[in-house]
Amino acid sequence: MSNSEETSELPTSELGTKEYWDSAYQTELANFKDHGDVGEIWFGEDSAMRVVRWMCNSEDIQSSDSIVDLGCGNGMLLVELADEGFTNLTGVDYSAAAVKLAEEVSSARQLNIKFETCDILADSACPFNGRRFKIVLDKGTYDAISLNPENAQEKRSLYIESVNNLLDVEGLFILTSCNWTQAELEAHFNKYFSVVCVLPTPQFQFGGKTGSKVASVVFQRKSSQ
Repeated sequence: MSNSEETSELPTSELGTKEYWDSAYQTELANFKDHGDVGEIWFGEDSAMRVVRWMCNSEDIQSSDSIVDLGCGNGMLLVELADEGFTNLTGVDYSAAAVKLAEEVSSARQLNIKFETCDILADSACPFNGRRFKIVLDKGTYDAISLNPENAQEKRSLYIESVNNLLDVEGLFILTSCNWTQAELEAHFNKYFSVVCVLPTPQFQFGGKTGSKVASVVFQRKSSQ
């Protein structure tokens, strides 16, 4: 089943545009330089720490494993991982202002994290040169791509292909979303990925139904491709 058959698209938003994020991170970079504020932690610190705790407790993940955060923003997810002893960390973002902010935040903490400016949907010259990672992280980037006013469905498909190409065979993709449900995410990514587990998130009840404001899913790249 194709993405177009299995799901409807989200309403478009300025949150899906590079111009929005460039402006937002230029402001946050200025704020950090002025008074040390790292800026917004998307989906809250709890969502980030939920991923960090799971990674720290997983017997399949080593502190030296290669990890890339797609759409790293201010880099705080990687900072938290570095604080826990992870050593092979890379962050990429298509906003140069975001990367500059992440570099400033990391440098202020004297952490060794590599950051790159790169649009993985468009840049044939992304600085990976065929490199694959053991773990790919996404906390809000797939959501932003899904809100793009210019053919979000095509961009979602490109993103899924890009994640597949970045991962080692049987590598892990840890995705956190507030716009798609767990079931929708599983449907979107099932061509290349199988579900390892779903990280528990706060539940709410409305009209007799139970749901979550955030879905956090751990996928594994299928070996038979």
